[in-house]
Parts: sequence; structure tokens; C-alpha cells
Amino acid sequence: ITSANTTCFWNKKRINIIDTPGHVDFTVEVERSLKVLDGAVVVLCATSGVQAQTETVWRQADRYHVPRIFFINKIDRLGADPERVIGQVHDRLGANAAAVQFPDGAENNFKGIIDVIDRQYIVYSDESGITFEKKEIPEALKEKTERLRQTLLERLAEADEEIMDHVAGKKEVGAAEIRAAIRRGVCKNCFFPVLVGTALHNRGVQLVLDAVVDYLPSPLDVPPVKGTIPDSEDKMEIQRKTSSAEPLSALVFKVASDPYVGKLFYTRVYSGIIKSGETVYNTSRRKRERIAKIVVMHSNKQEIVNEAAAGSIVALIGLKETKSGDTISDEKHQIVLEKMNIPEPVVSMAIAPKSKGDQNKMGEILHKFLDEDPSLTSRYDEETGQTILSGMGELHLEIIVDRMKREHDLNIDIGQPEVAYRETVTQKVEKVQGKYISQTGGRGQYGHCVINVEPAQGPGKGIEFIDKIKGGVIPQEYIPSIKKGIAAQAQKGVLGQYPVTDLTVTLIDGSFHEVDSSDIAFQTAAKRALIEALKQGKCVFLEPIMVVDCAVPEEFNGAVIGDLNSRRAKIIDMGVQGKLKTVKCEVPLSEMFNYANALRSLSQGRASFSMEPAFYAPVPRNIQERIIQSREEAKKGK
Repeated sequence: ITSANTTCFWNKKRINIIDTPGHVDFTVEVERSLKVLDGAVVVLCATSGVQAQTETVWRQADRYHVPRIFFINKIDRLGADPERVIGQVHDRLGANAAAVQFPDGAENNFKGIIDVIDRQYIVYSDESGITFEKKEIPEALKEKTERLRQTLLERLAEADEEIMDHVAGKKEVGAAEIRAAIRRGVCKNCFFPVLVGTALHNRGVQLVLDAVVDYLPSPLDVPPVKGTIPDSEDKMEIQRKTSSAEPLSALVFKVASDPYVGKLFYTRVYSGIIKSGETVYNTSRRKRERIAKIVVMHSNKQEIVNEAAAGSIVALIGLKETKSGDTISDEKHQIVLEKMNIPEPVVSMAIAPKSKGDQNKMGEILHKFLDEDPSLTSRYDEETGQTILSGMGELHLEIIVDRMKREHDLNIDIGQPEVAYRETVTQKVEKVQGKYISQTGGRGQYGHCVINVEPAQGPGKGIEFIDKIKGGVIPQEYIPSIKKGIAAQAQKGVLGQYPVTDLTVTLIDGSFHEVDSSDIAFQTAAKRALIEALKQGKCVFLEPIMVVDCAVPEEFNGAVIGDLNSRRAKIIDMGVQGKLKTVKCEVPLSEMFNYANALRSLSQGRASFSMEPAFYAPVPRNIQERIIQSREEAKKGK
């Protein structure tokens, strides 16, 4: 459920490895790891193939331009079919991929691995999978090897001109030339080699490590990291090359608690050298920080080092103000690196300590978890008097509650999981006024603004603020105050007090007073303007829609589809995966609570599913009325 970090050596090369969870509830662990990695090994199951969360992770890796290689694992598992999995890689991920190895046999009959590039047969001589021999390919497999080699060259030719020239001229291509072309294609993200094996029996693992060294880029092969100079007017962009001679730039991508040393700040060093005992500058928070210790992590073991150079991934100890996503740099050569993309929480639950005396203790523990996990948020609901914890899914929140009990001996009561609804306007509202005028003797307060509010162009846009003030009718120093007031009021809508999203607010007019105008007066005026605009804009609820992938034995398919239809599912795709039927659909999250148990009982425990957040969509009117009613009842029951 959390990413683990280790370092190892292979063929005289140091490899920093981060292992991330696969479950979509812990997607932030993948997000922050991809942000700092130079390459990735995408592990696919030979039976399940490309699943919904594989597609999520693939899109995350695309966003960060991370070069990748594929490893099809569990070749010895019942129903293993690597060729079908490669077909899914092309169809579902749109990746230009080809096998550089293929297994001799599958399931219980897995005997060895054919190396397509070198035309060799790799046989493991003992059960441990440590020793292996390279032999000549058996006659029965030579034709398949040549066919796959031809496919590999054709796919490579799409990504590499040198190979294209060889293929067009019908020249023989040597193994060294193929490897060099694969490395070029992988580094440019236009080709993805596919390897096979079974990690359980340690077969094919050495070949994956060889491929990591041969094909994935080293820190010297990746483009220089980009950032901006803080306080520069137009956010001037600068670059830092991977070199110890450059000024220091590093990204803290994860904060974790350790029972012995306190907080560990996992950090990727992009340029320069970081030394223990020295003071560095946190450019994100404008604070100086002293590094007490630097450790290289081996999962939960630590090795103390005196310094870390460009390209390293280490954990720093002793920082006080730093949070996940912060940039550390040299104070004389400041840079702010791009922040990570943190997904929006989709599920909330109310939590309360079992005894009143534990209230402060719960606050401290919650604060620690919020520091560690940026995808977790909490707020106090004044209407119901409850602390509301929000996260990426039921499992995510269940584990946080379990950790509170296990690690900190804190017993808490939890409410039913709730959907993190949002609110938005459905029509444009023009020239809405917001005024705050107060005269109580002495200096008064004066703030006045006029706004237009309209639905955003497409979902997922959040709140967009446009300043169209001309002629100084509102002084420039009060514009941020108006923006701040809009953002604060957007936390509570007018229908059910849910956060407001997906709207564009345009500031068009207003007025000010030479003496009485202030930051707080304009914030209050902006809040009043937005409340009025929301009341006029015919607000609706938005609910998170999930993409659900089910794999079901044929005899239970009808029952499962019938159940999905009763949950307001919109079926997108149906297919066949071996002896299983597959269903892909979009379902509102509110209908999917406790679905694992429902699916188990419908299929005698034989069906499986995966689920990931996709987008927000308007809630049907009858359900909207039900939500408002339940909110009213919760208020009365307080």
C-alpha cells in the first residue's frame, strides 16, 4: 500500500528501485514515484493482462514522459497467454511494443525462455532460478523465433530510421544493432520491449535487470530537469543538467514516519551534491533547512552516507518545515521544480474518537497522516460537528483507520463511507454584485465587485478566475483578495454545502474607497457575489463516475450484467479473456460501495473486478433530491 525504495548493483551499475502498489486507491504512491524516476518496468500478469489500473498508471507515465519496458509475469500460472497480453498492450494502451523474448510452454509446462534478439534458448538448471544455461534453440521453435524477430524489426523500424533502412534494404540486422535501436526507441518513448518470466520461481528476473541496464536511460540520458525562478515576474523557466558541478536542485517526493529517527524525506537529487550537516534552502516554502543525516534506503533498512550526488534517490533526516512535493536548492541559485499532480479524493467518511479525551491525540495523528499522504484530506463539518476524512477509495480510508488503531492505539468510530459530491452551475449568470460596506465608527470597511459566472469548458477544470478590470476601478493589490474570497467560498456550495467546481469566474467591475477598502472587505464582497451567482446559476450536484472492469465466468455473466444495470452502469465494452467474459462500464461511485461482496455472492467468488475514478458527471434529479434530504436530516440529527 506504500512505495518501497531500495538500491542494488547489476553489471557494475547502480539501480535505484522504487516498488509501487498496484491498487488504484494508492495511486498517489505511483504518481510521486513516476515524477522522480528515469525509467519504469511495467509488470503485467500473463493471465489478467492489461487491467483498468494498468491504463491509469500508463497515462500517469505518459504525463511524465517516463521510458518503459514490459515484463509479463506469472507465465507459470493457469490461463497464461503472453501473446494475448501483447495484443492488449497494443489495443488498450496504444503502445508500439514487441516481444524480445517468449516462453517455451506456459502454465505447468513452462520450460525455458527464447531470446529473440540473440537467437538463444535459456534454460534454468535448478529450482532456485539462479543458474541458467544458454543453448541453441530447439528445431520446433526456430520458425516462431524468426517470425517474432521479424515482427520485432518491423515494430522497431516504425521507431528507428537505421532499422528501417536495414529492413527496407533486406539486410541482416545484428544483435548489437537491435539492442542499440531498442535503447534509442525506449529513451524516445516510441518503442517498448516485452520480456517474460515468473518472478515467483526467479526465472527471467536476471534478464529484466539486463534489460533495465541495456535499454532504460541513466540519469545522464534524460533531458535536463526544468523549473522556474521564484519571484520572477513571468515565471522564467530554467534548466539544470544531471551533473554534480551544477547548483543543487532536488525534489522531496515522499514523507514517511520512522519509529526510530522520526520523519524520512525521500528525495531525488537532480543536480549538484547534497551533504549531511549542511544547510539547504526550501524554495517552495522560503525556509532554510539543516540536514542532520542522509541515508540510502533498502526497504526498511538504512545505510548512512555523507553525501548524495546528482541522479541519487536518498532519504534526508532532520528537516522541519518541508512537505511532500517541495523543492530543495542552493539559496544563491534558487529553482522551483514542477509540483506533482495530486488526484482529487472521491470518498469521505466521518470519524470521531471513542473517548472525548482522545480528541487532541486524533488531531495529532491525523496531521501526521496528512503530511505523509497528499491524496488524503480532512475537514471539520460545522453543521454536523464531525471530522470528515476524504481519500481515494474505501480501502484507502479503511487502512488509515486501521493504522490509527494498530500504530497509535487510537480507537475511533467511523461513519458510513460517503461520496465526495461536487456542485456546479448549469447556466451563465452575468453582472452579479457583491458588496461589503460597514461603518461602525472610526475606519470602516468597503469592498465591491461585479462578476460573471459560467460553466467551465469541459469537466475537471476546477475554478478558473479571469481578471478583466480596466482603468483601475479596483486597485491591483485587491485583485488577489477577490480571488482568495472566491476560492474560500467555493469550498461550500448552496445546494448541499459540497465544494463547487468546473466554473469560470470573470471579474468585470467594482469600486473601492480610498480609506475604508481592505483585503478582508474585498474577500467578503467576493464571497457574497459568488453565493448570489450560485443561487441564480441553477446549480446541480456532480458525482464521481468510476470505470469498472469485470472478468466473469460465462455462467454468471447475465447475473453480473443485470446487477451492474441496476447500479446505473453504462456498459462501454464486452469481450472474452480466455474462459472468462469481460465487461467494461462506467458506474457512479455511490452505487459501488461494498461491490466486492456483492460480486462474490453473484459469482460464487469466481469473478474479479478493478475500479478507477474517471470523471465527474451531473446527478439525476431524483437522486439529487434524496441527497439534499439526507443532508437536512443529518443537520437535524446533530
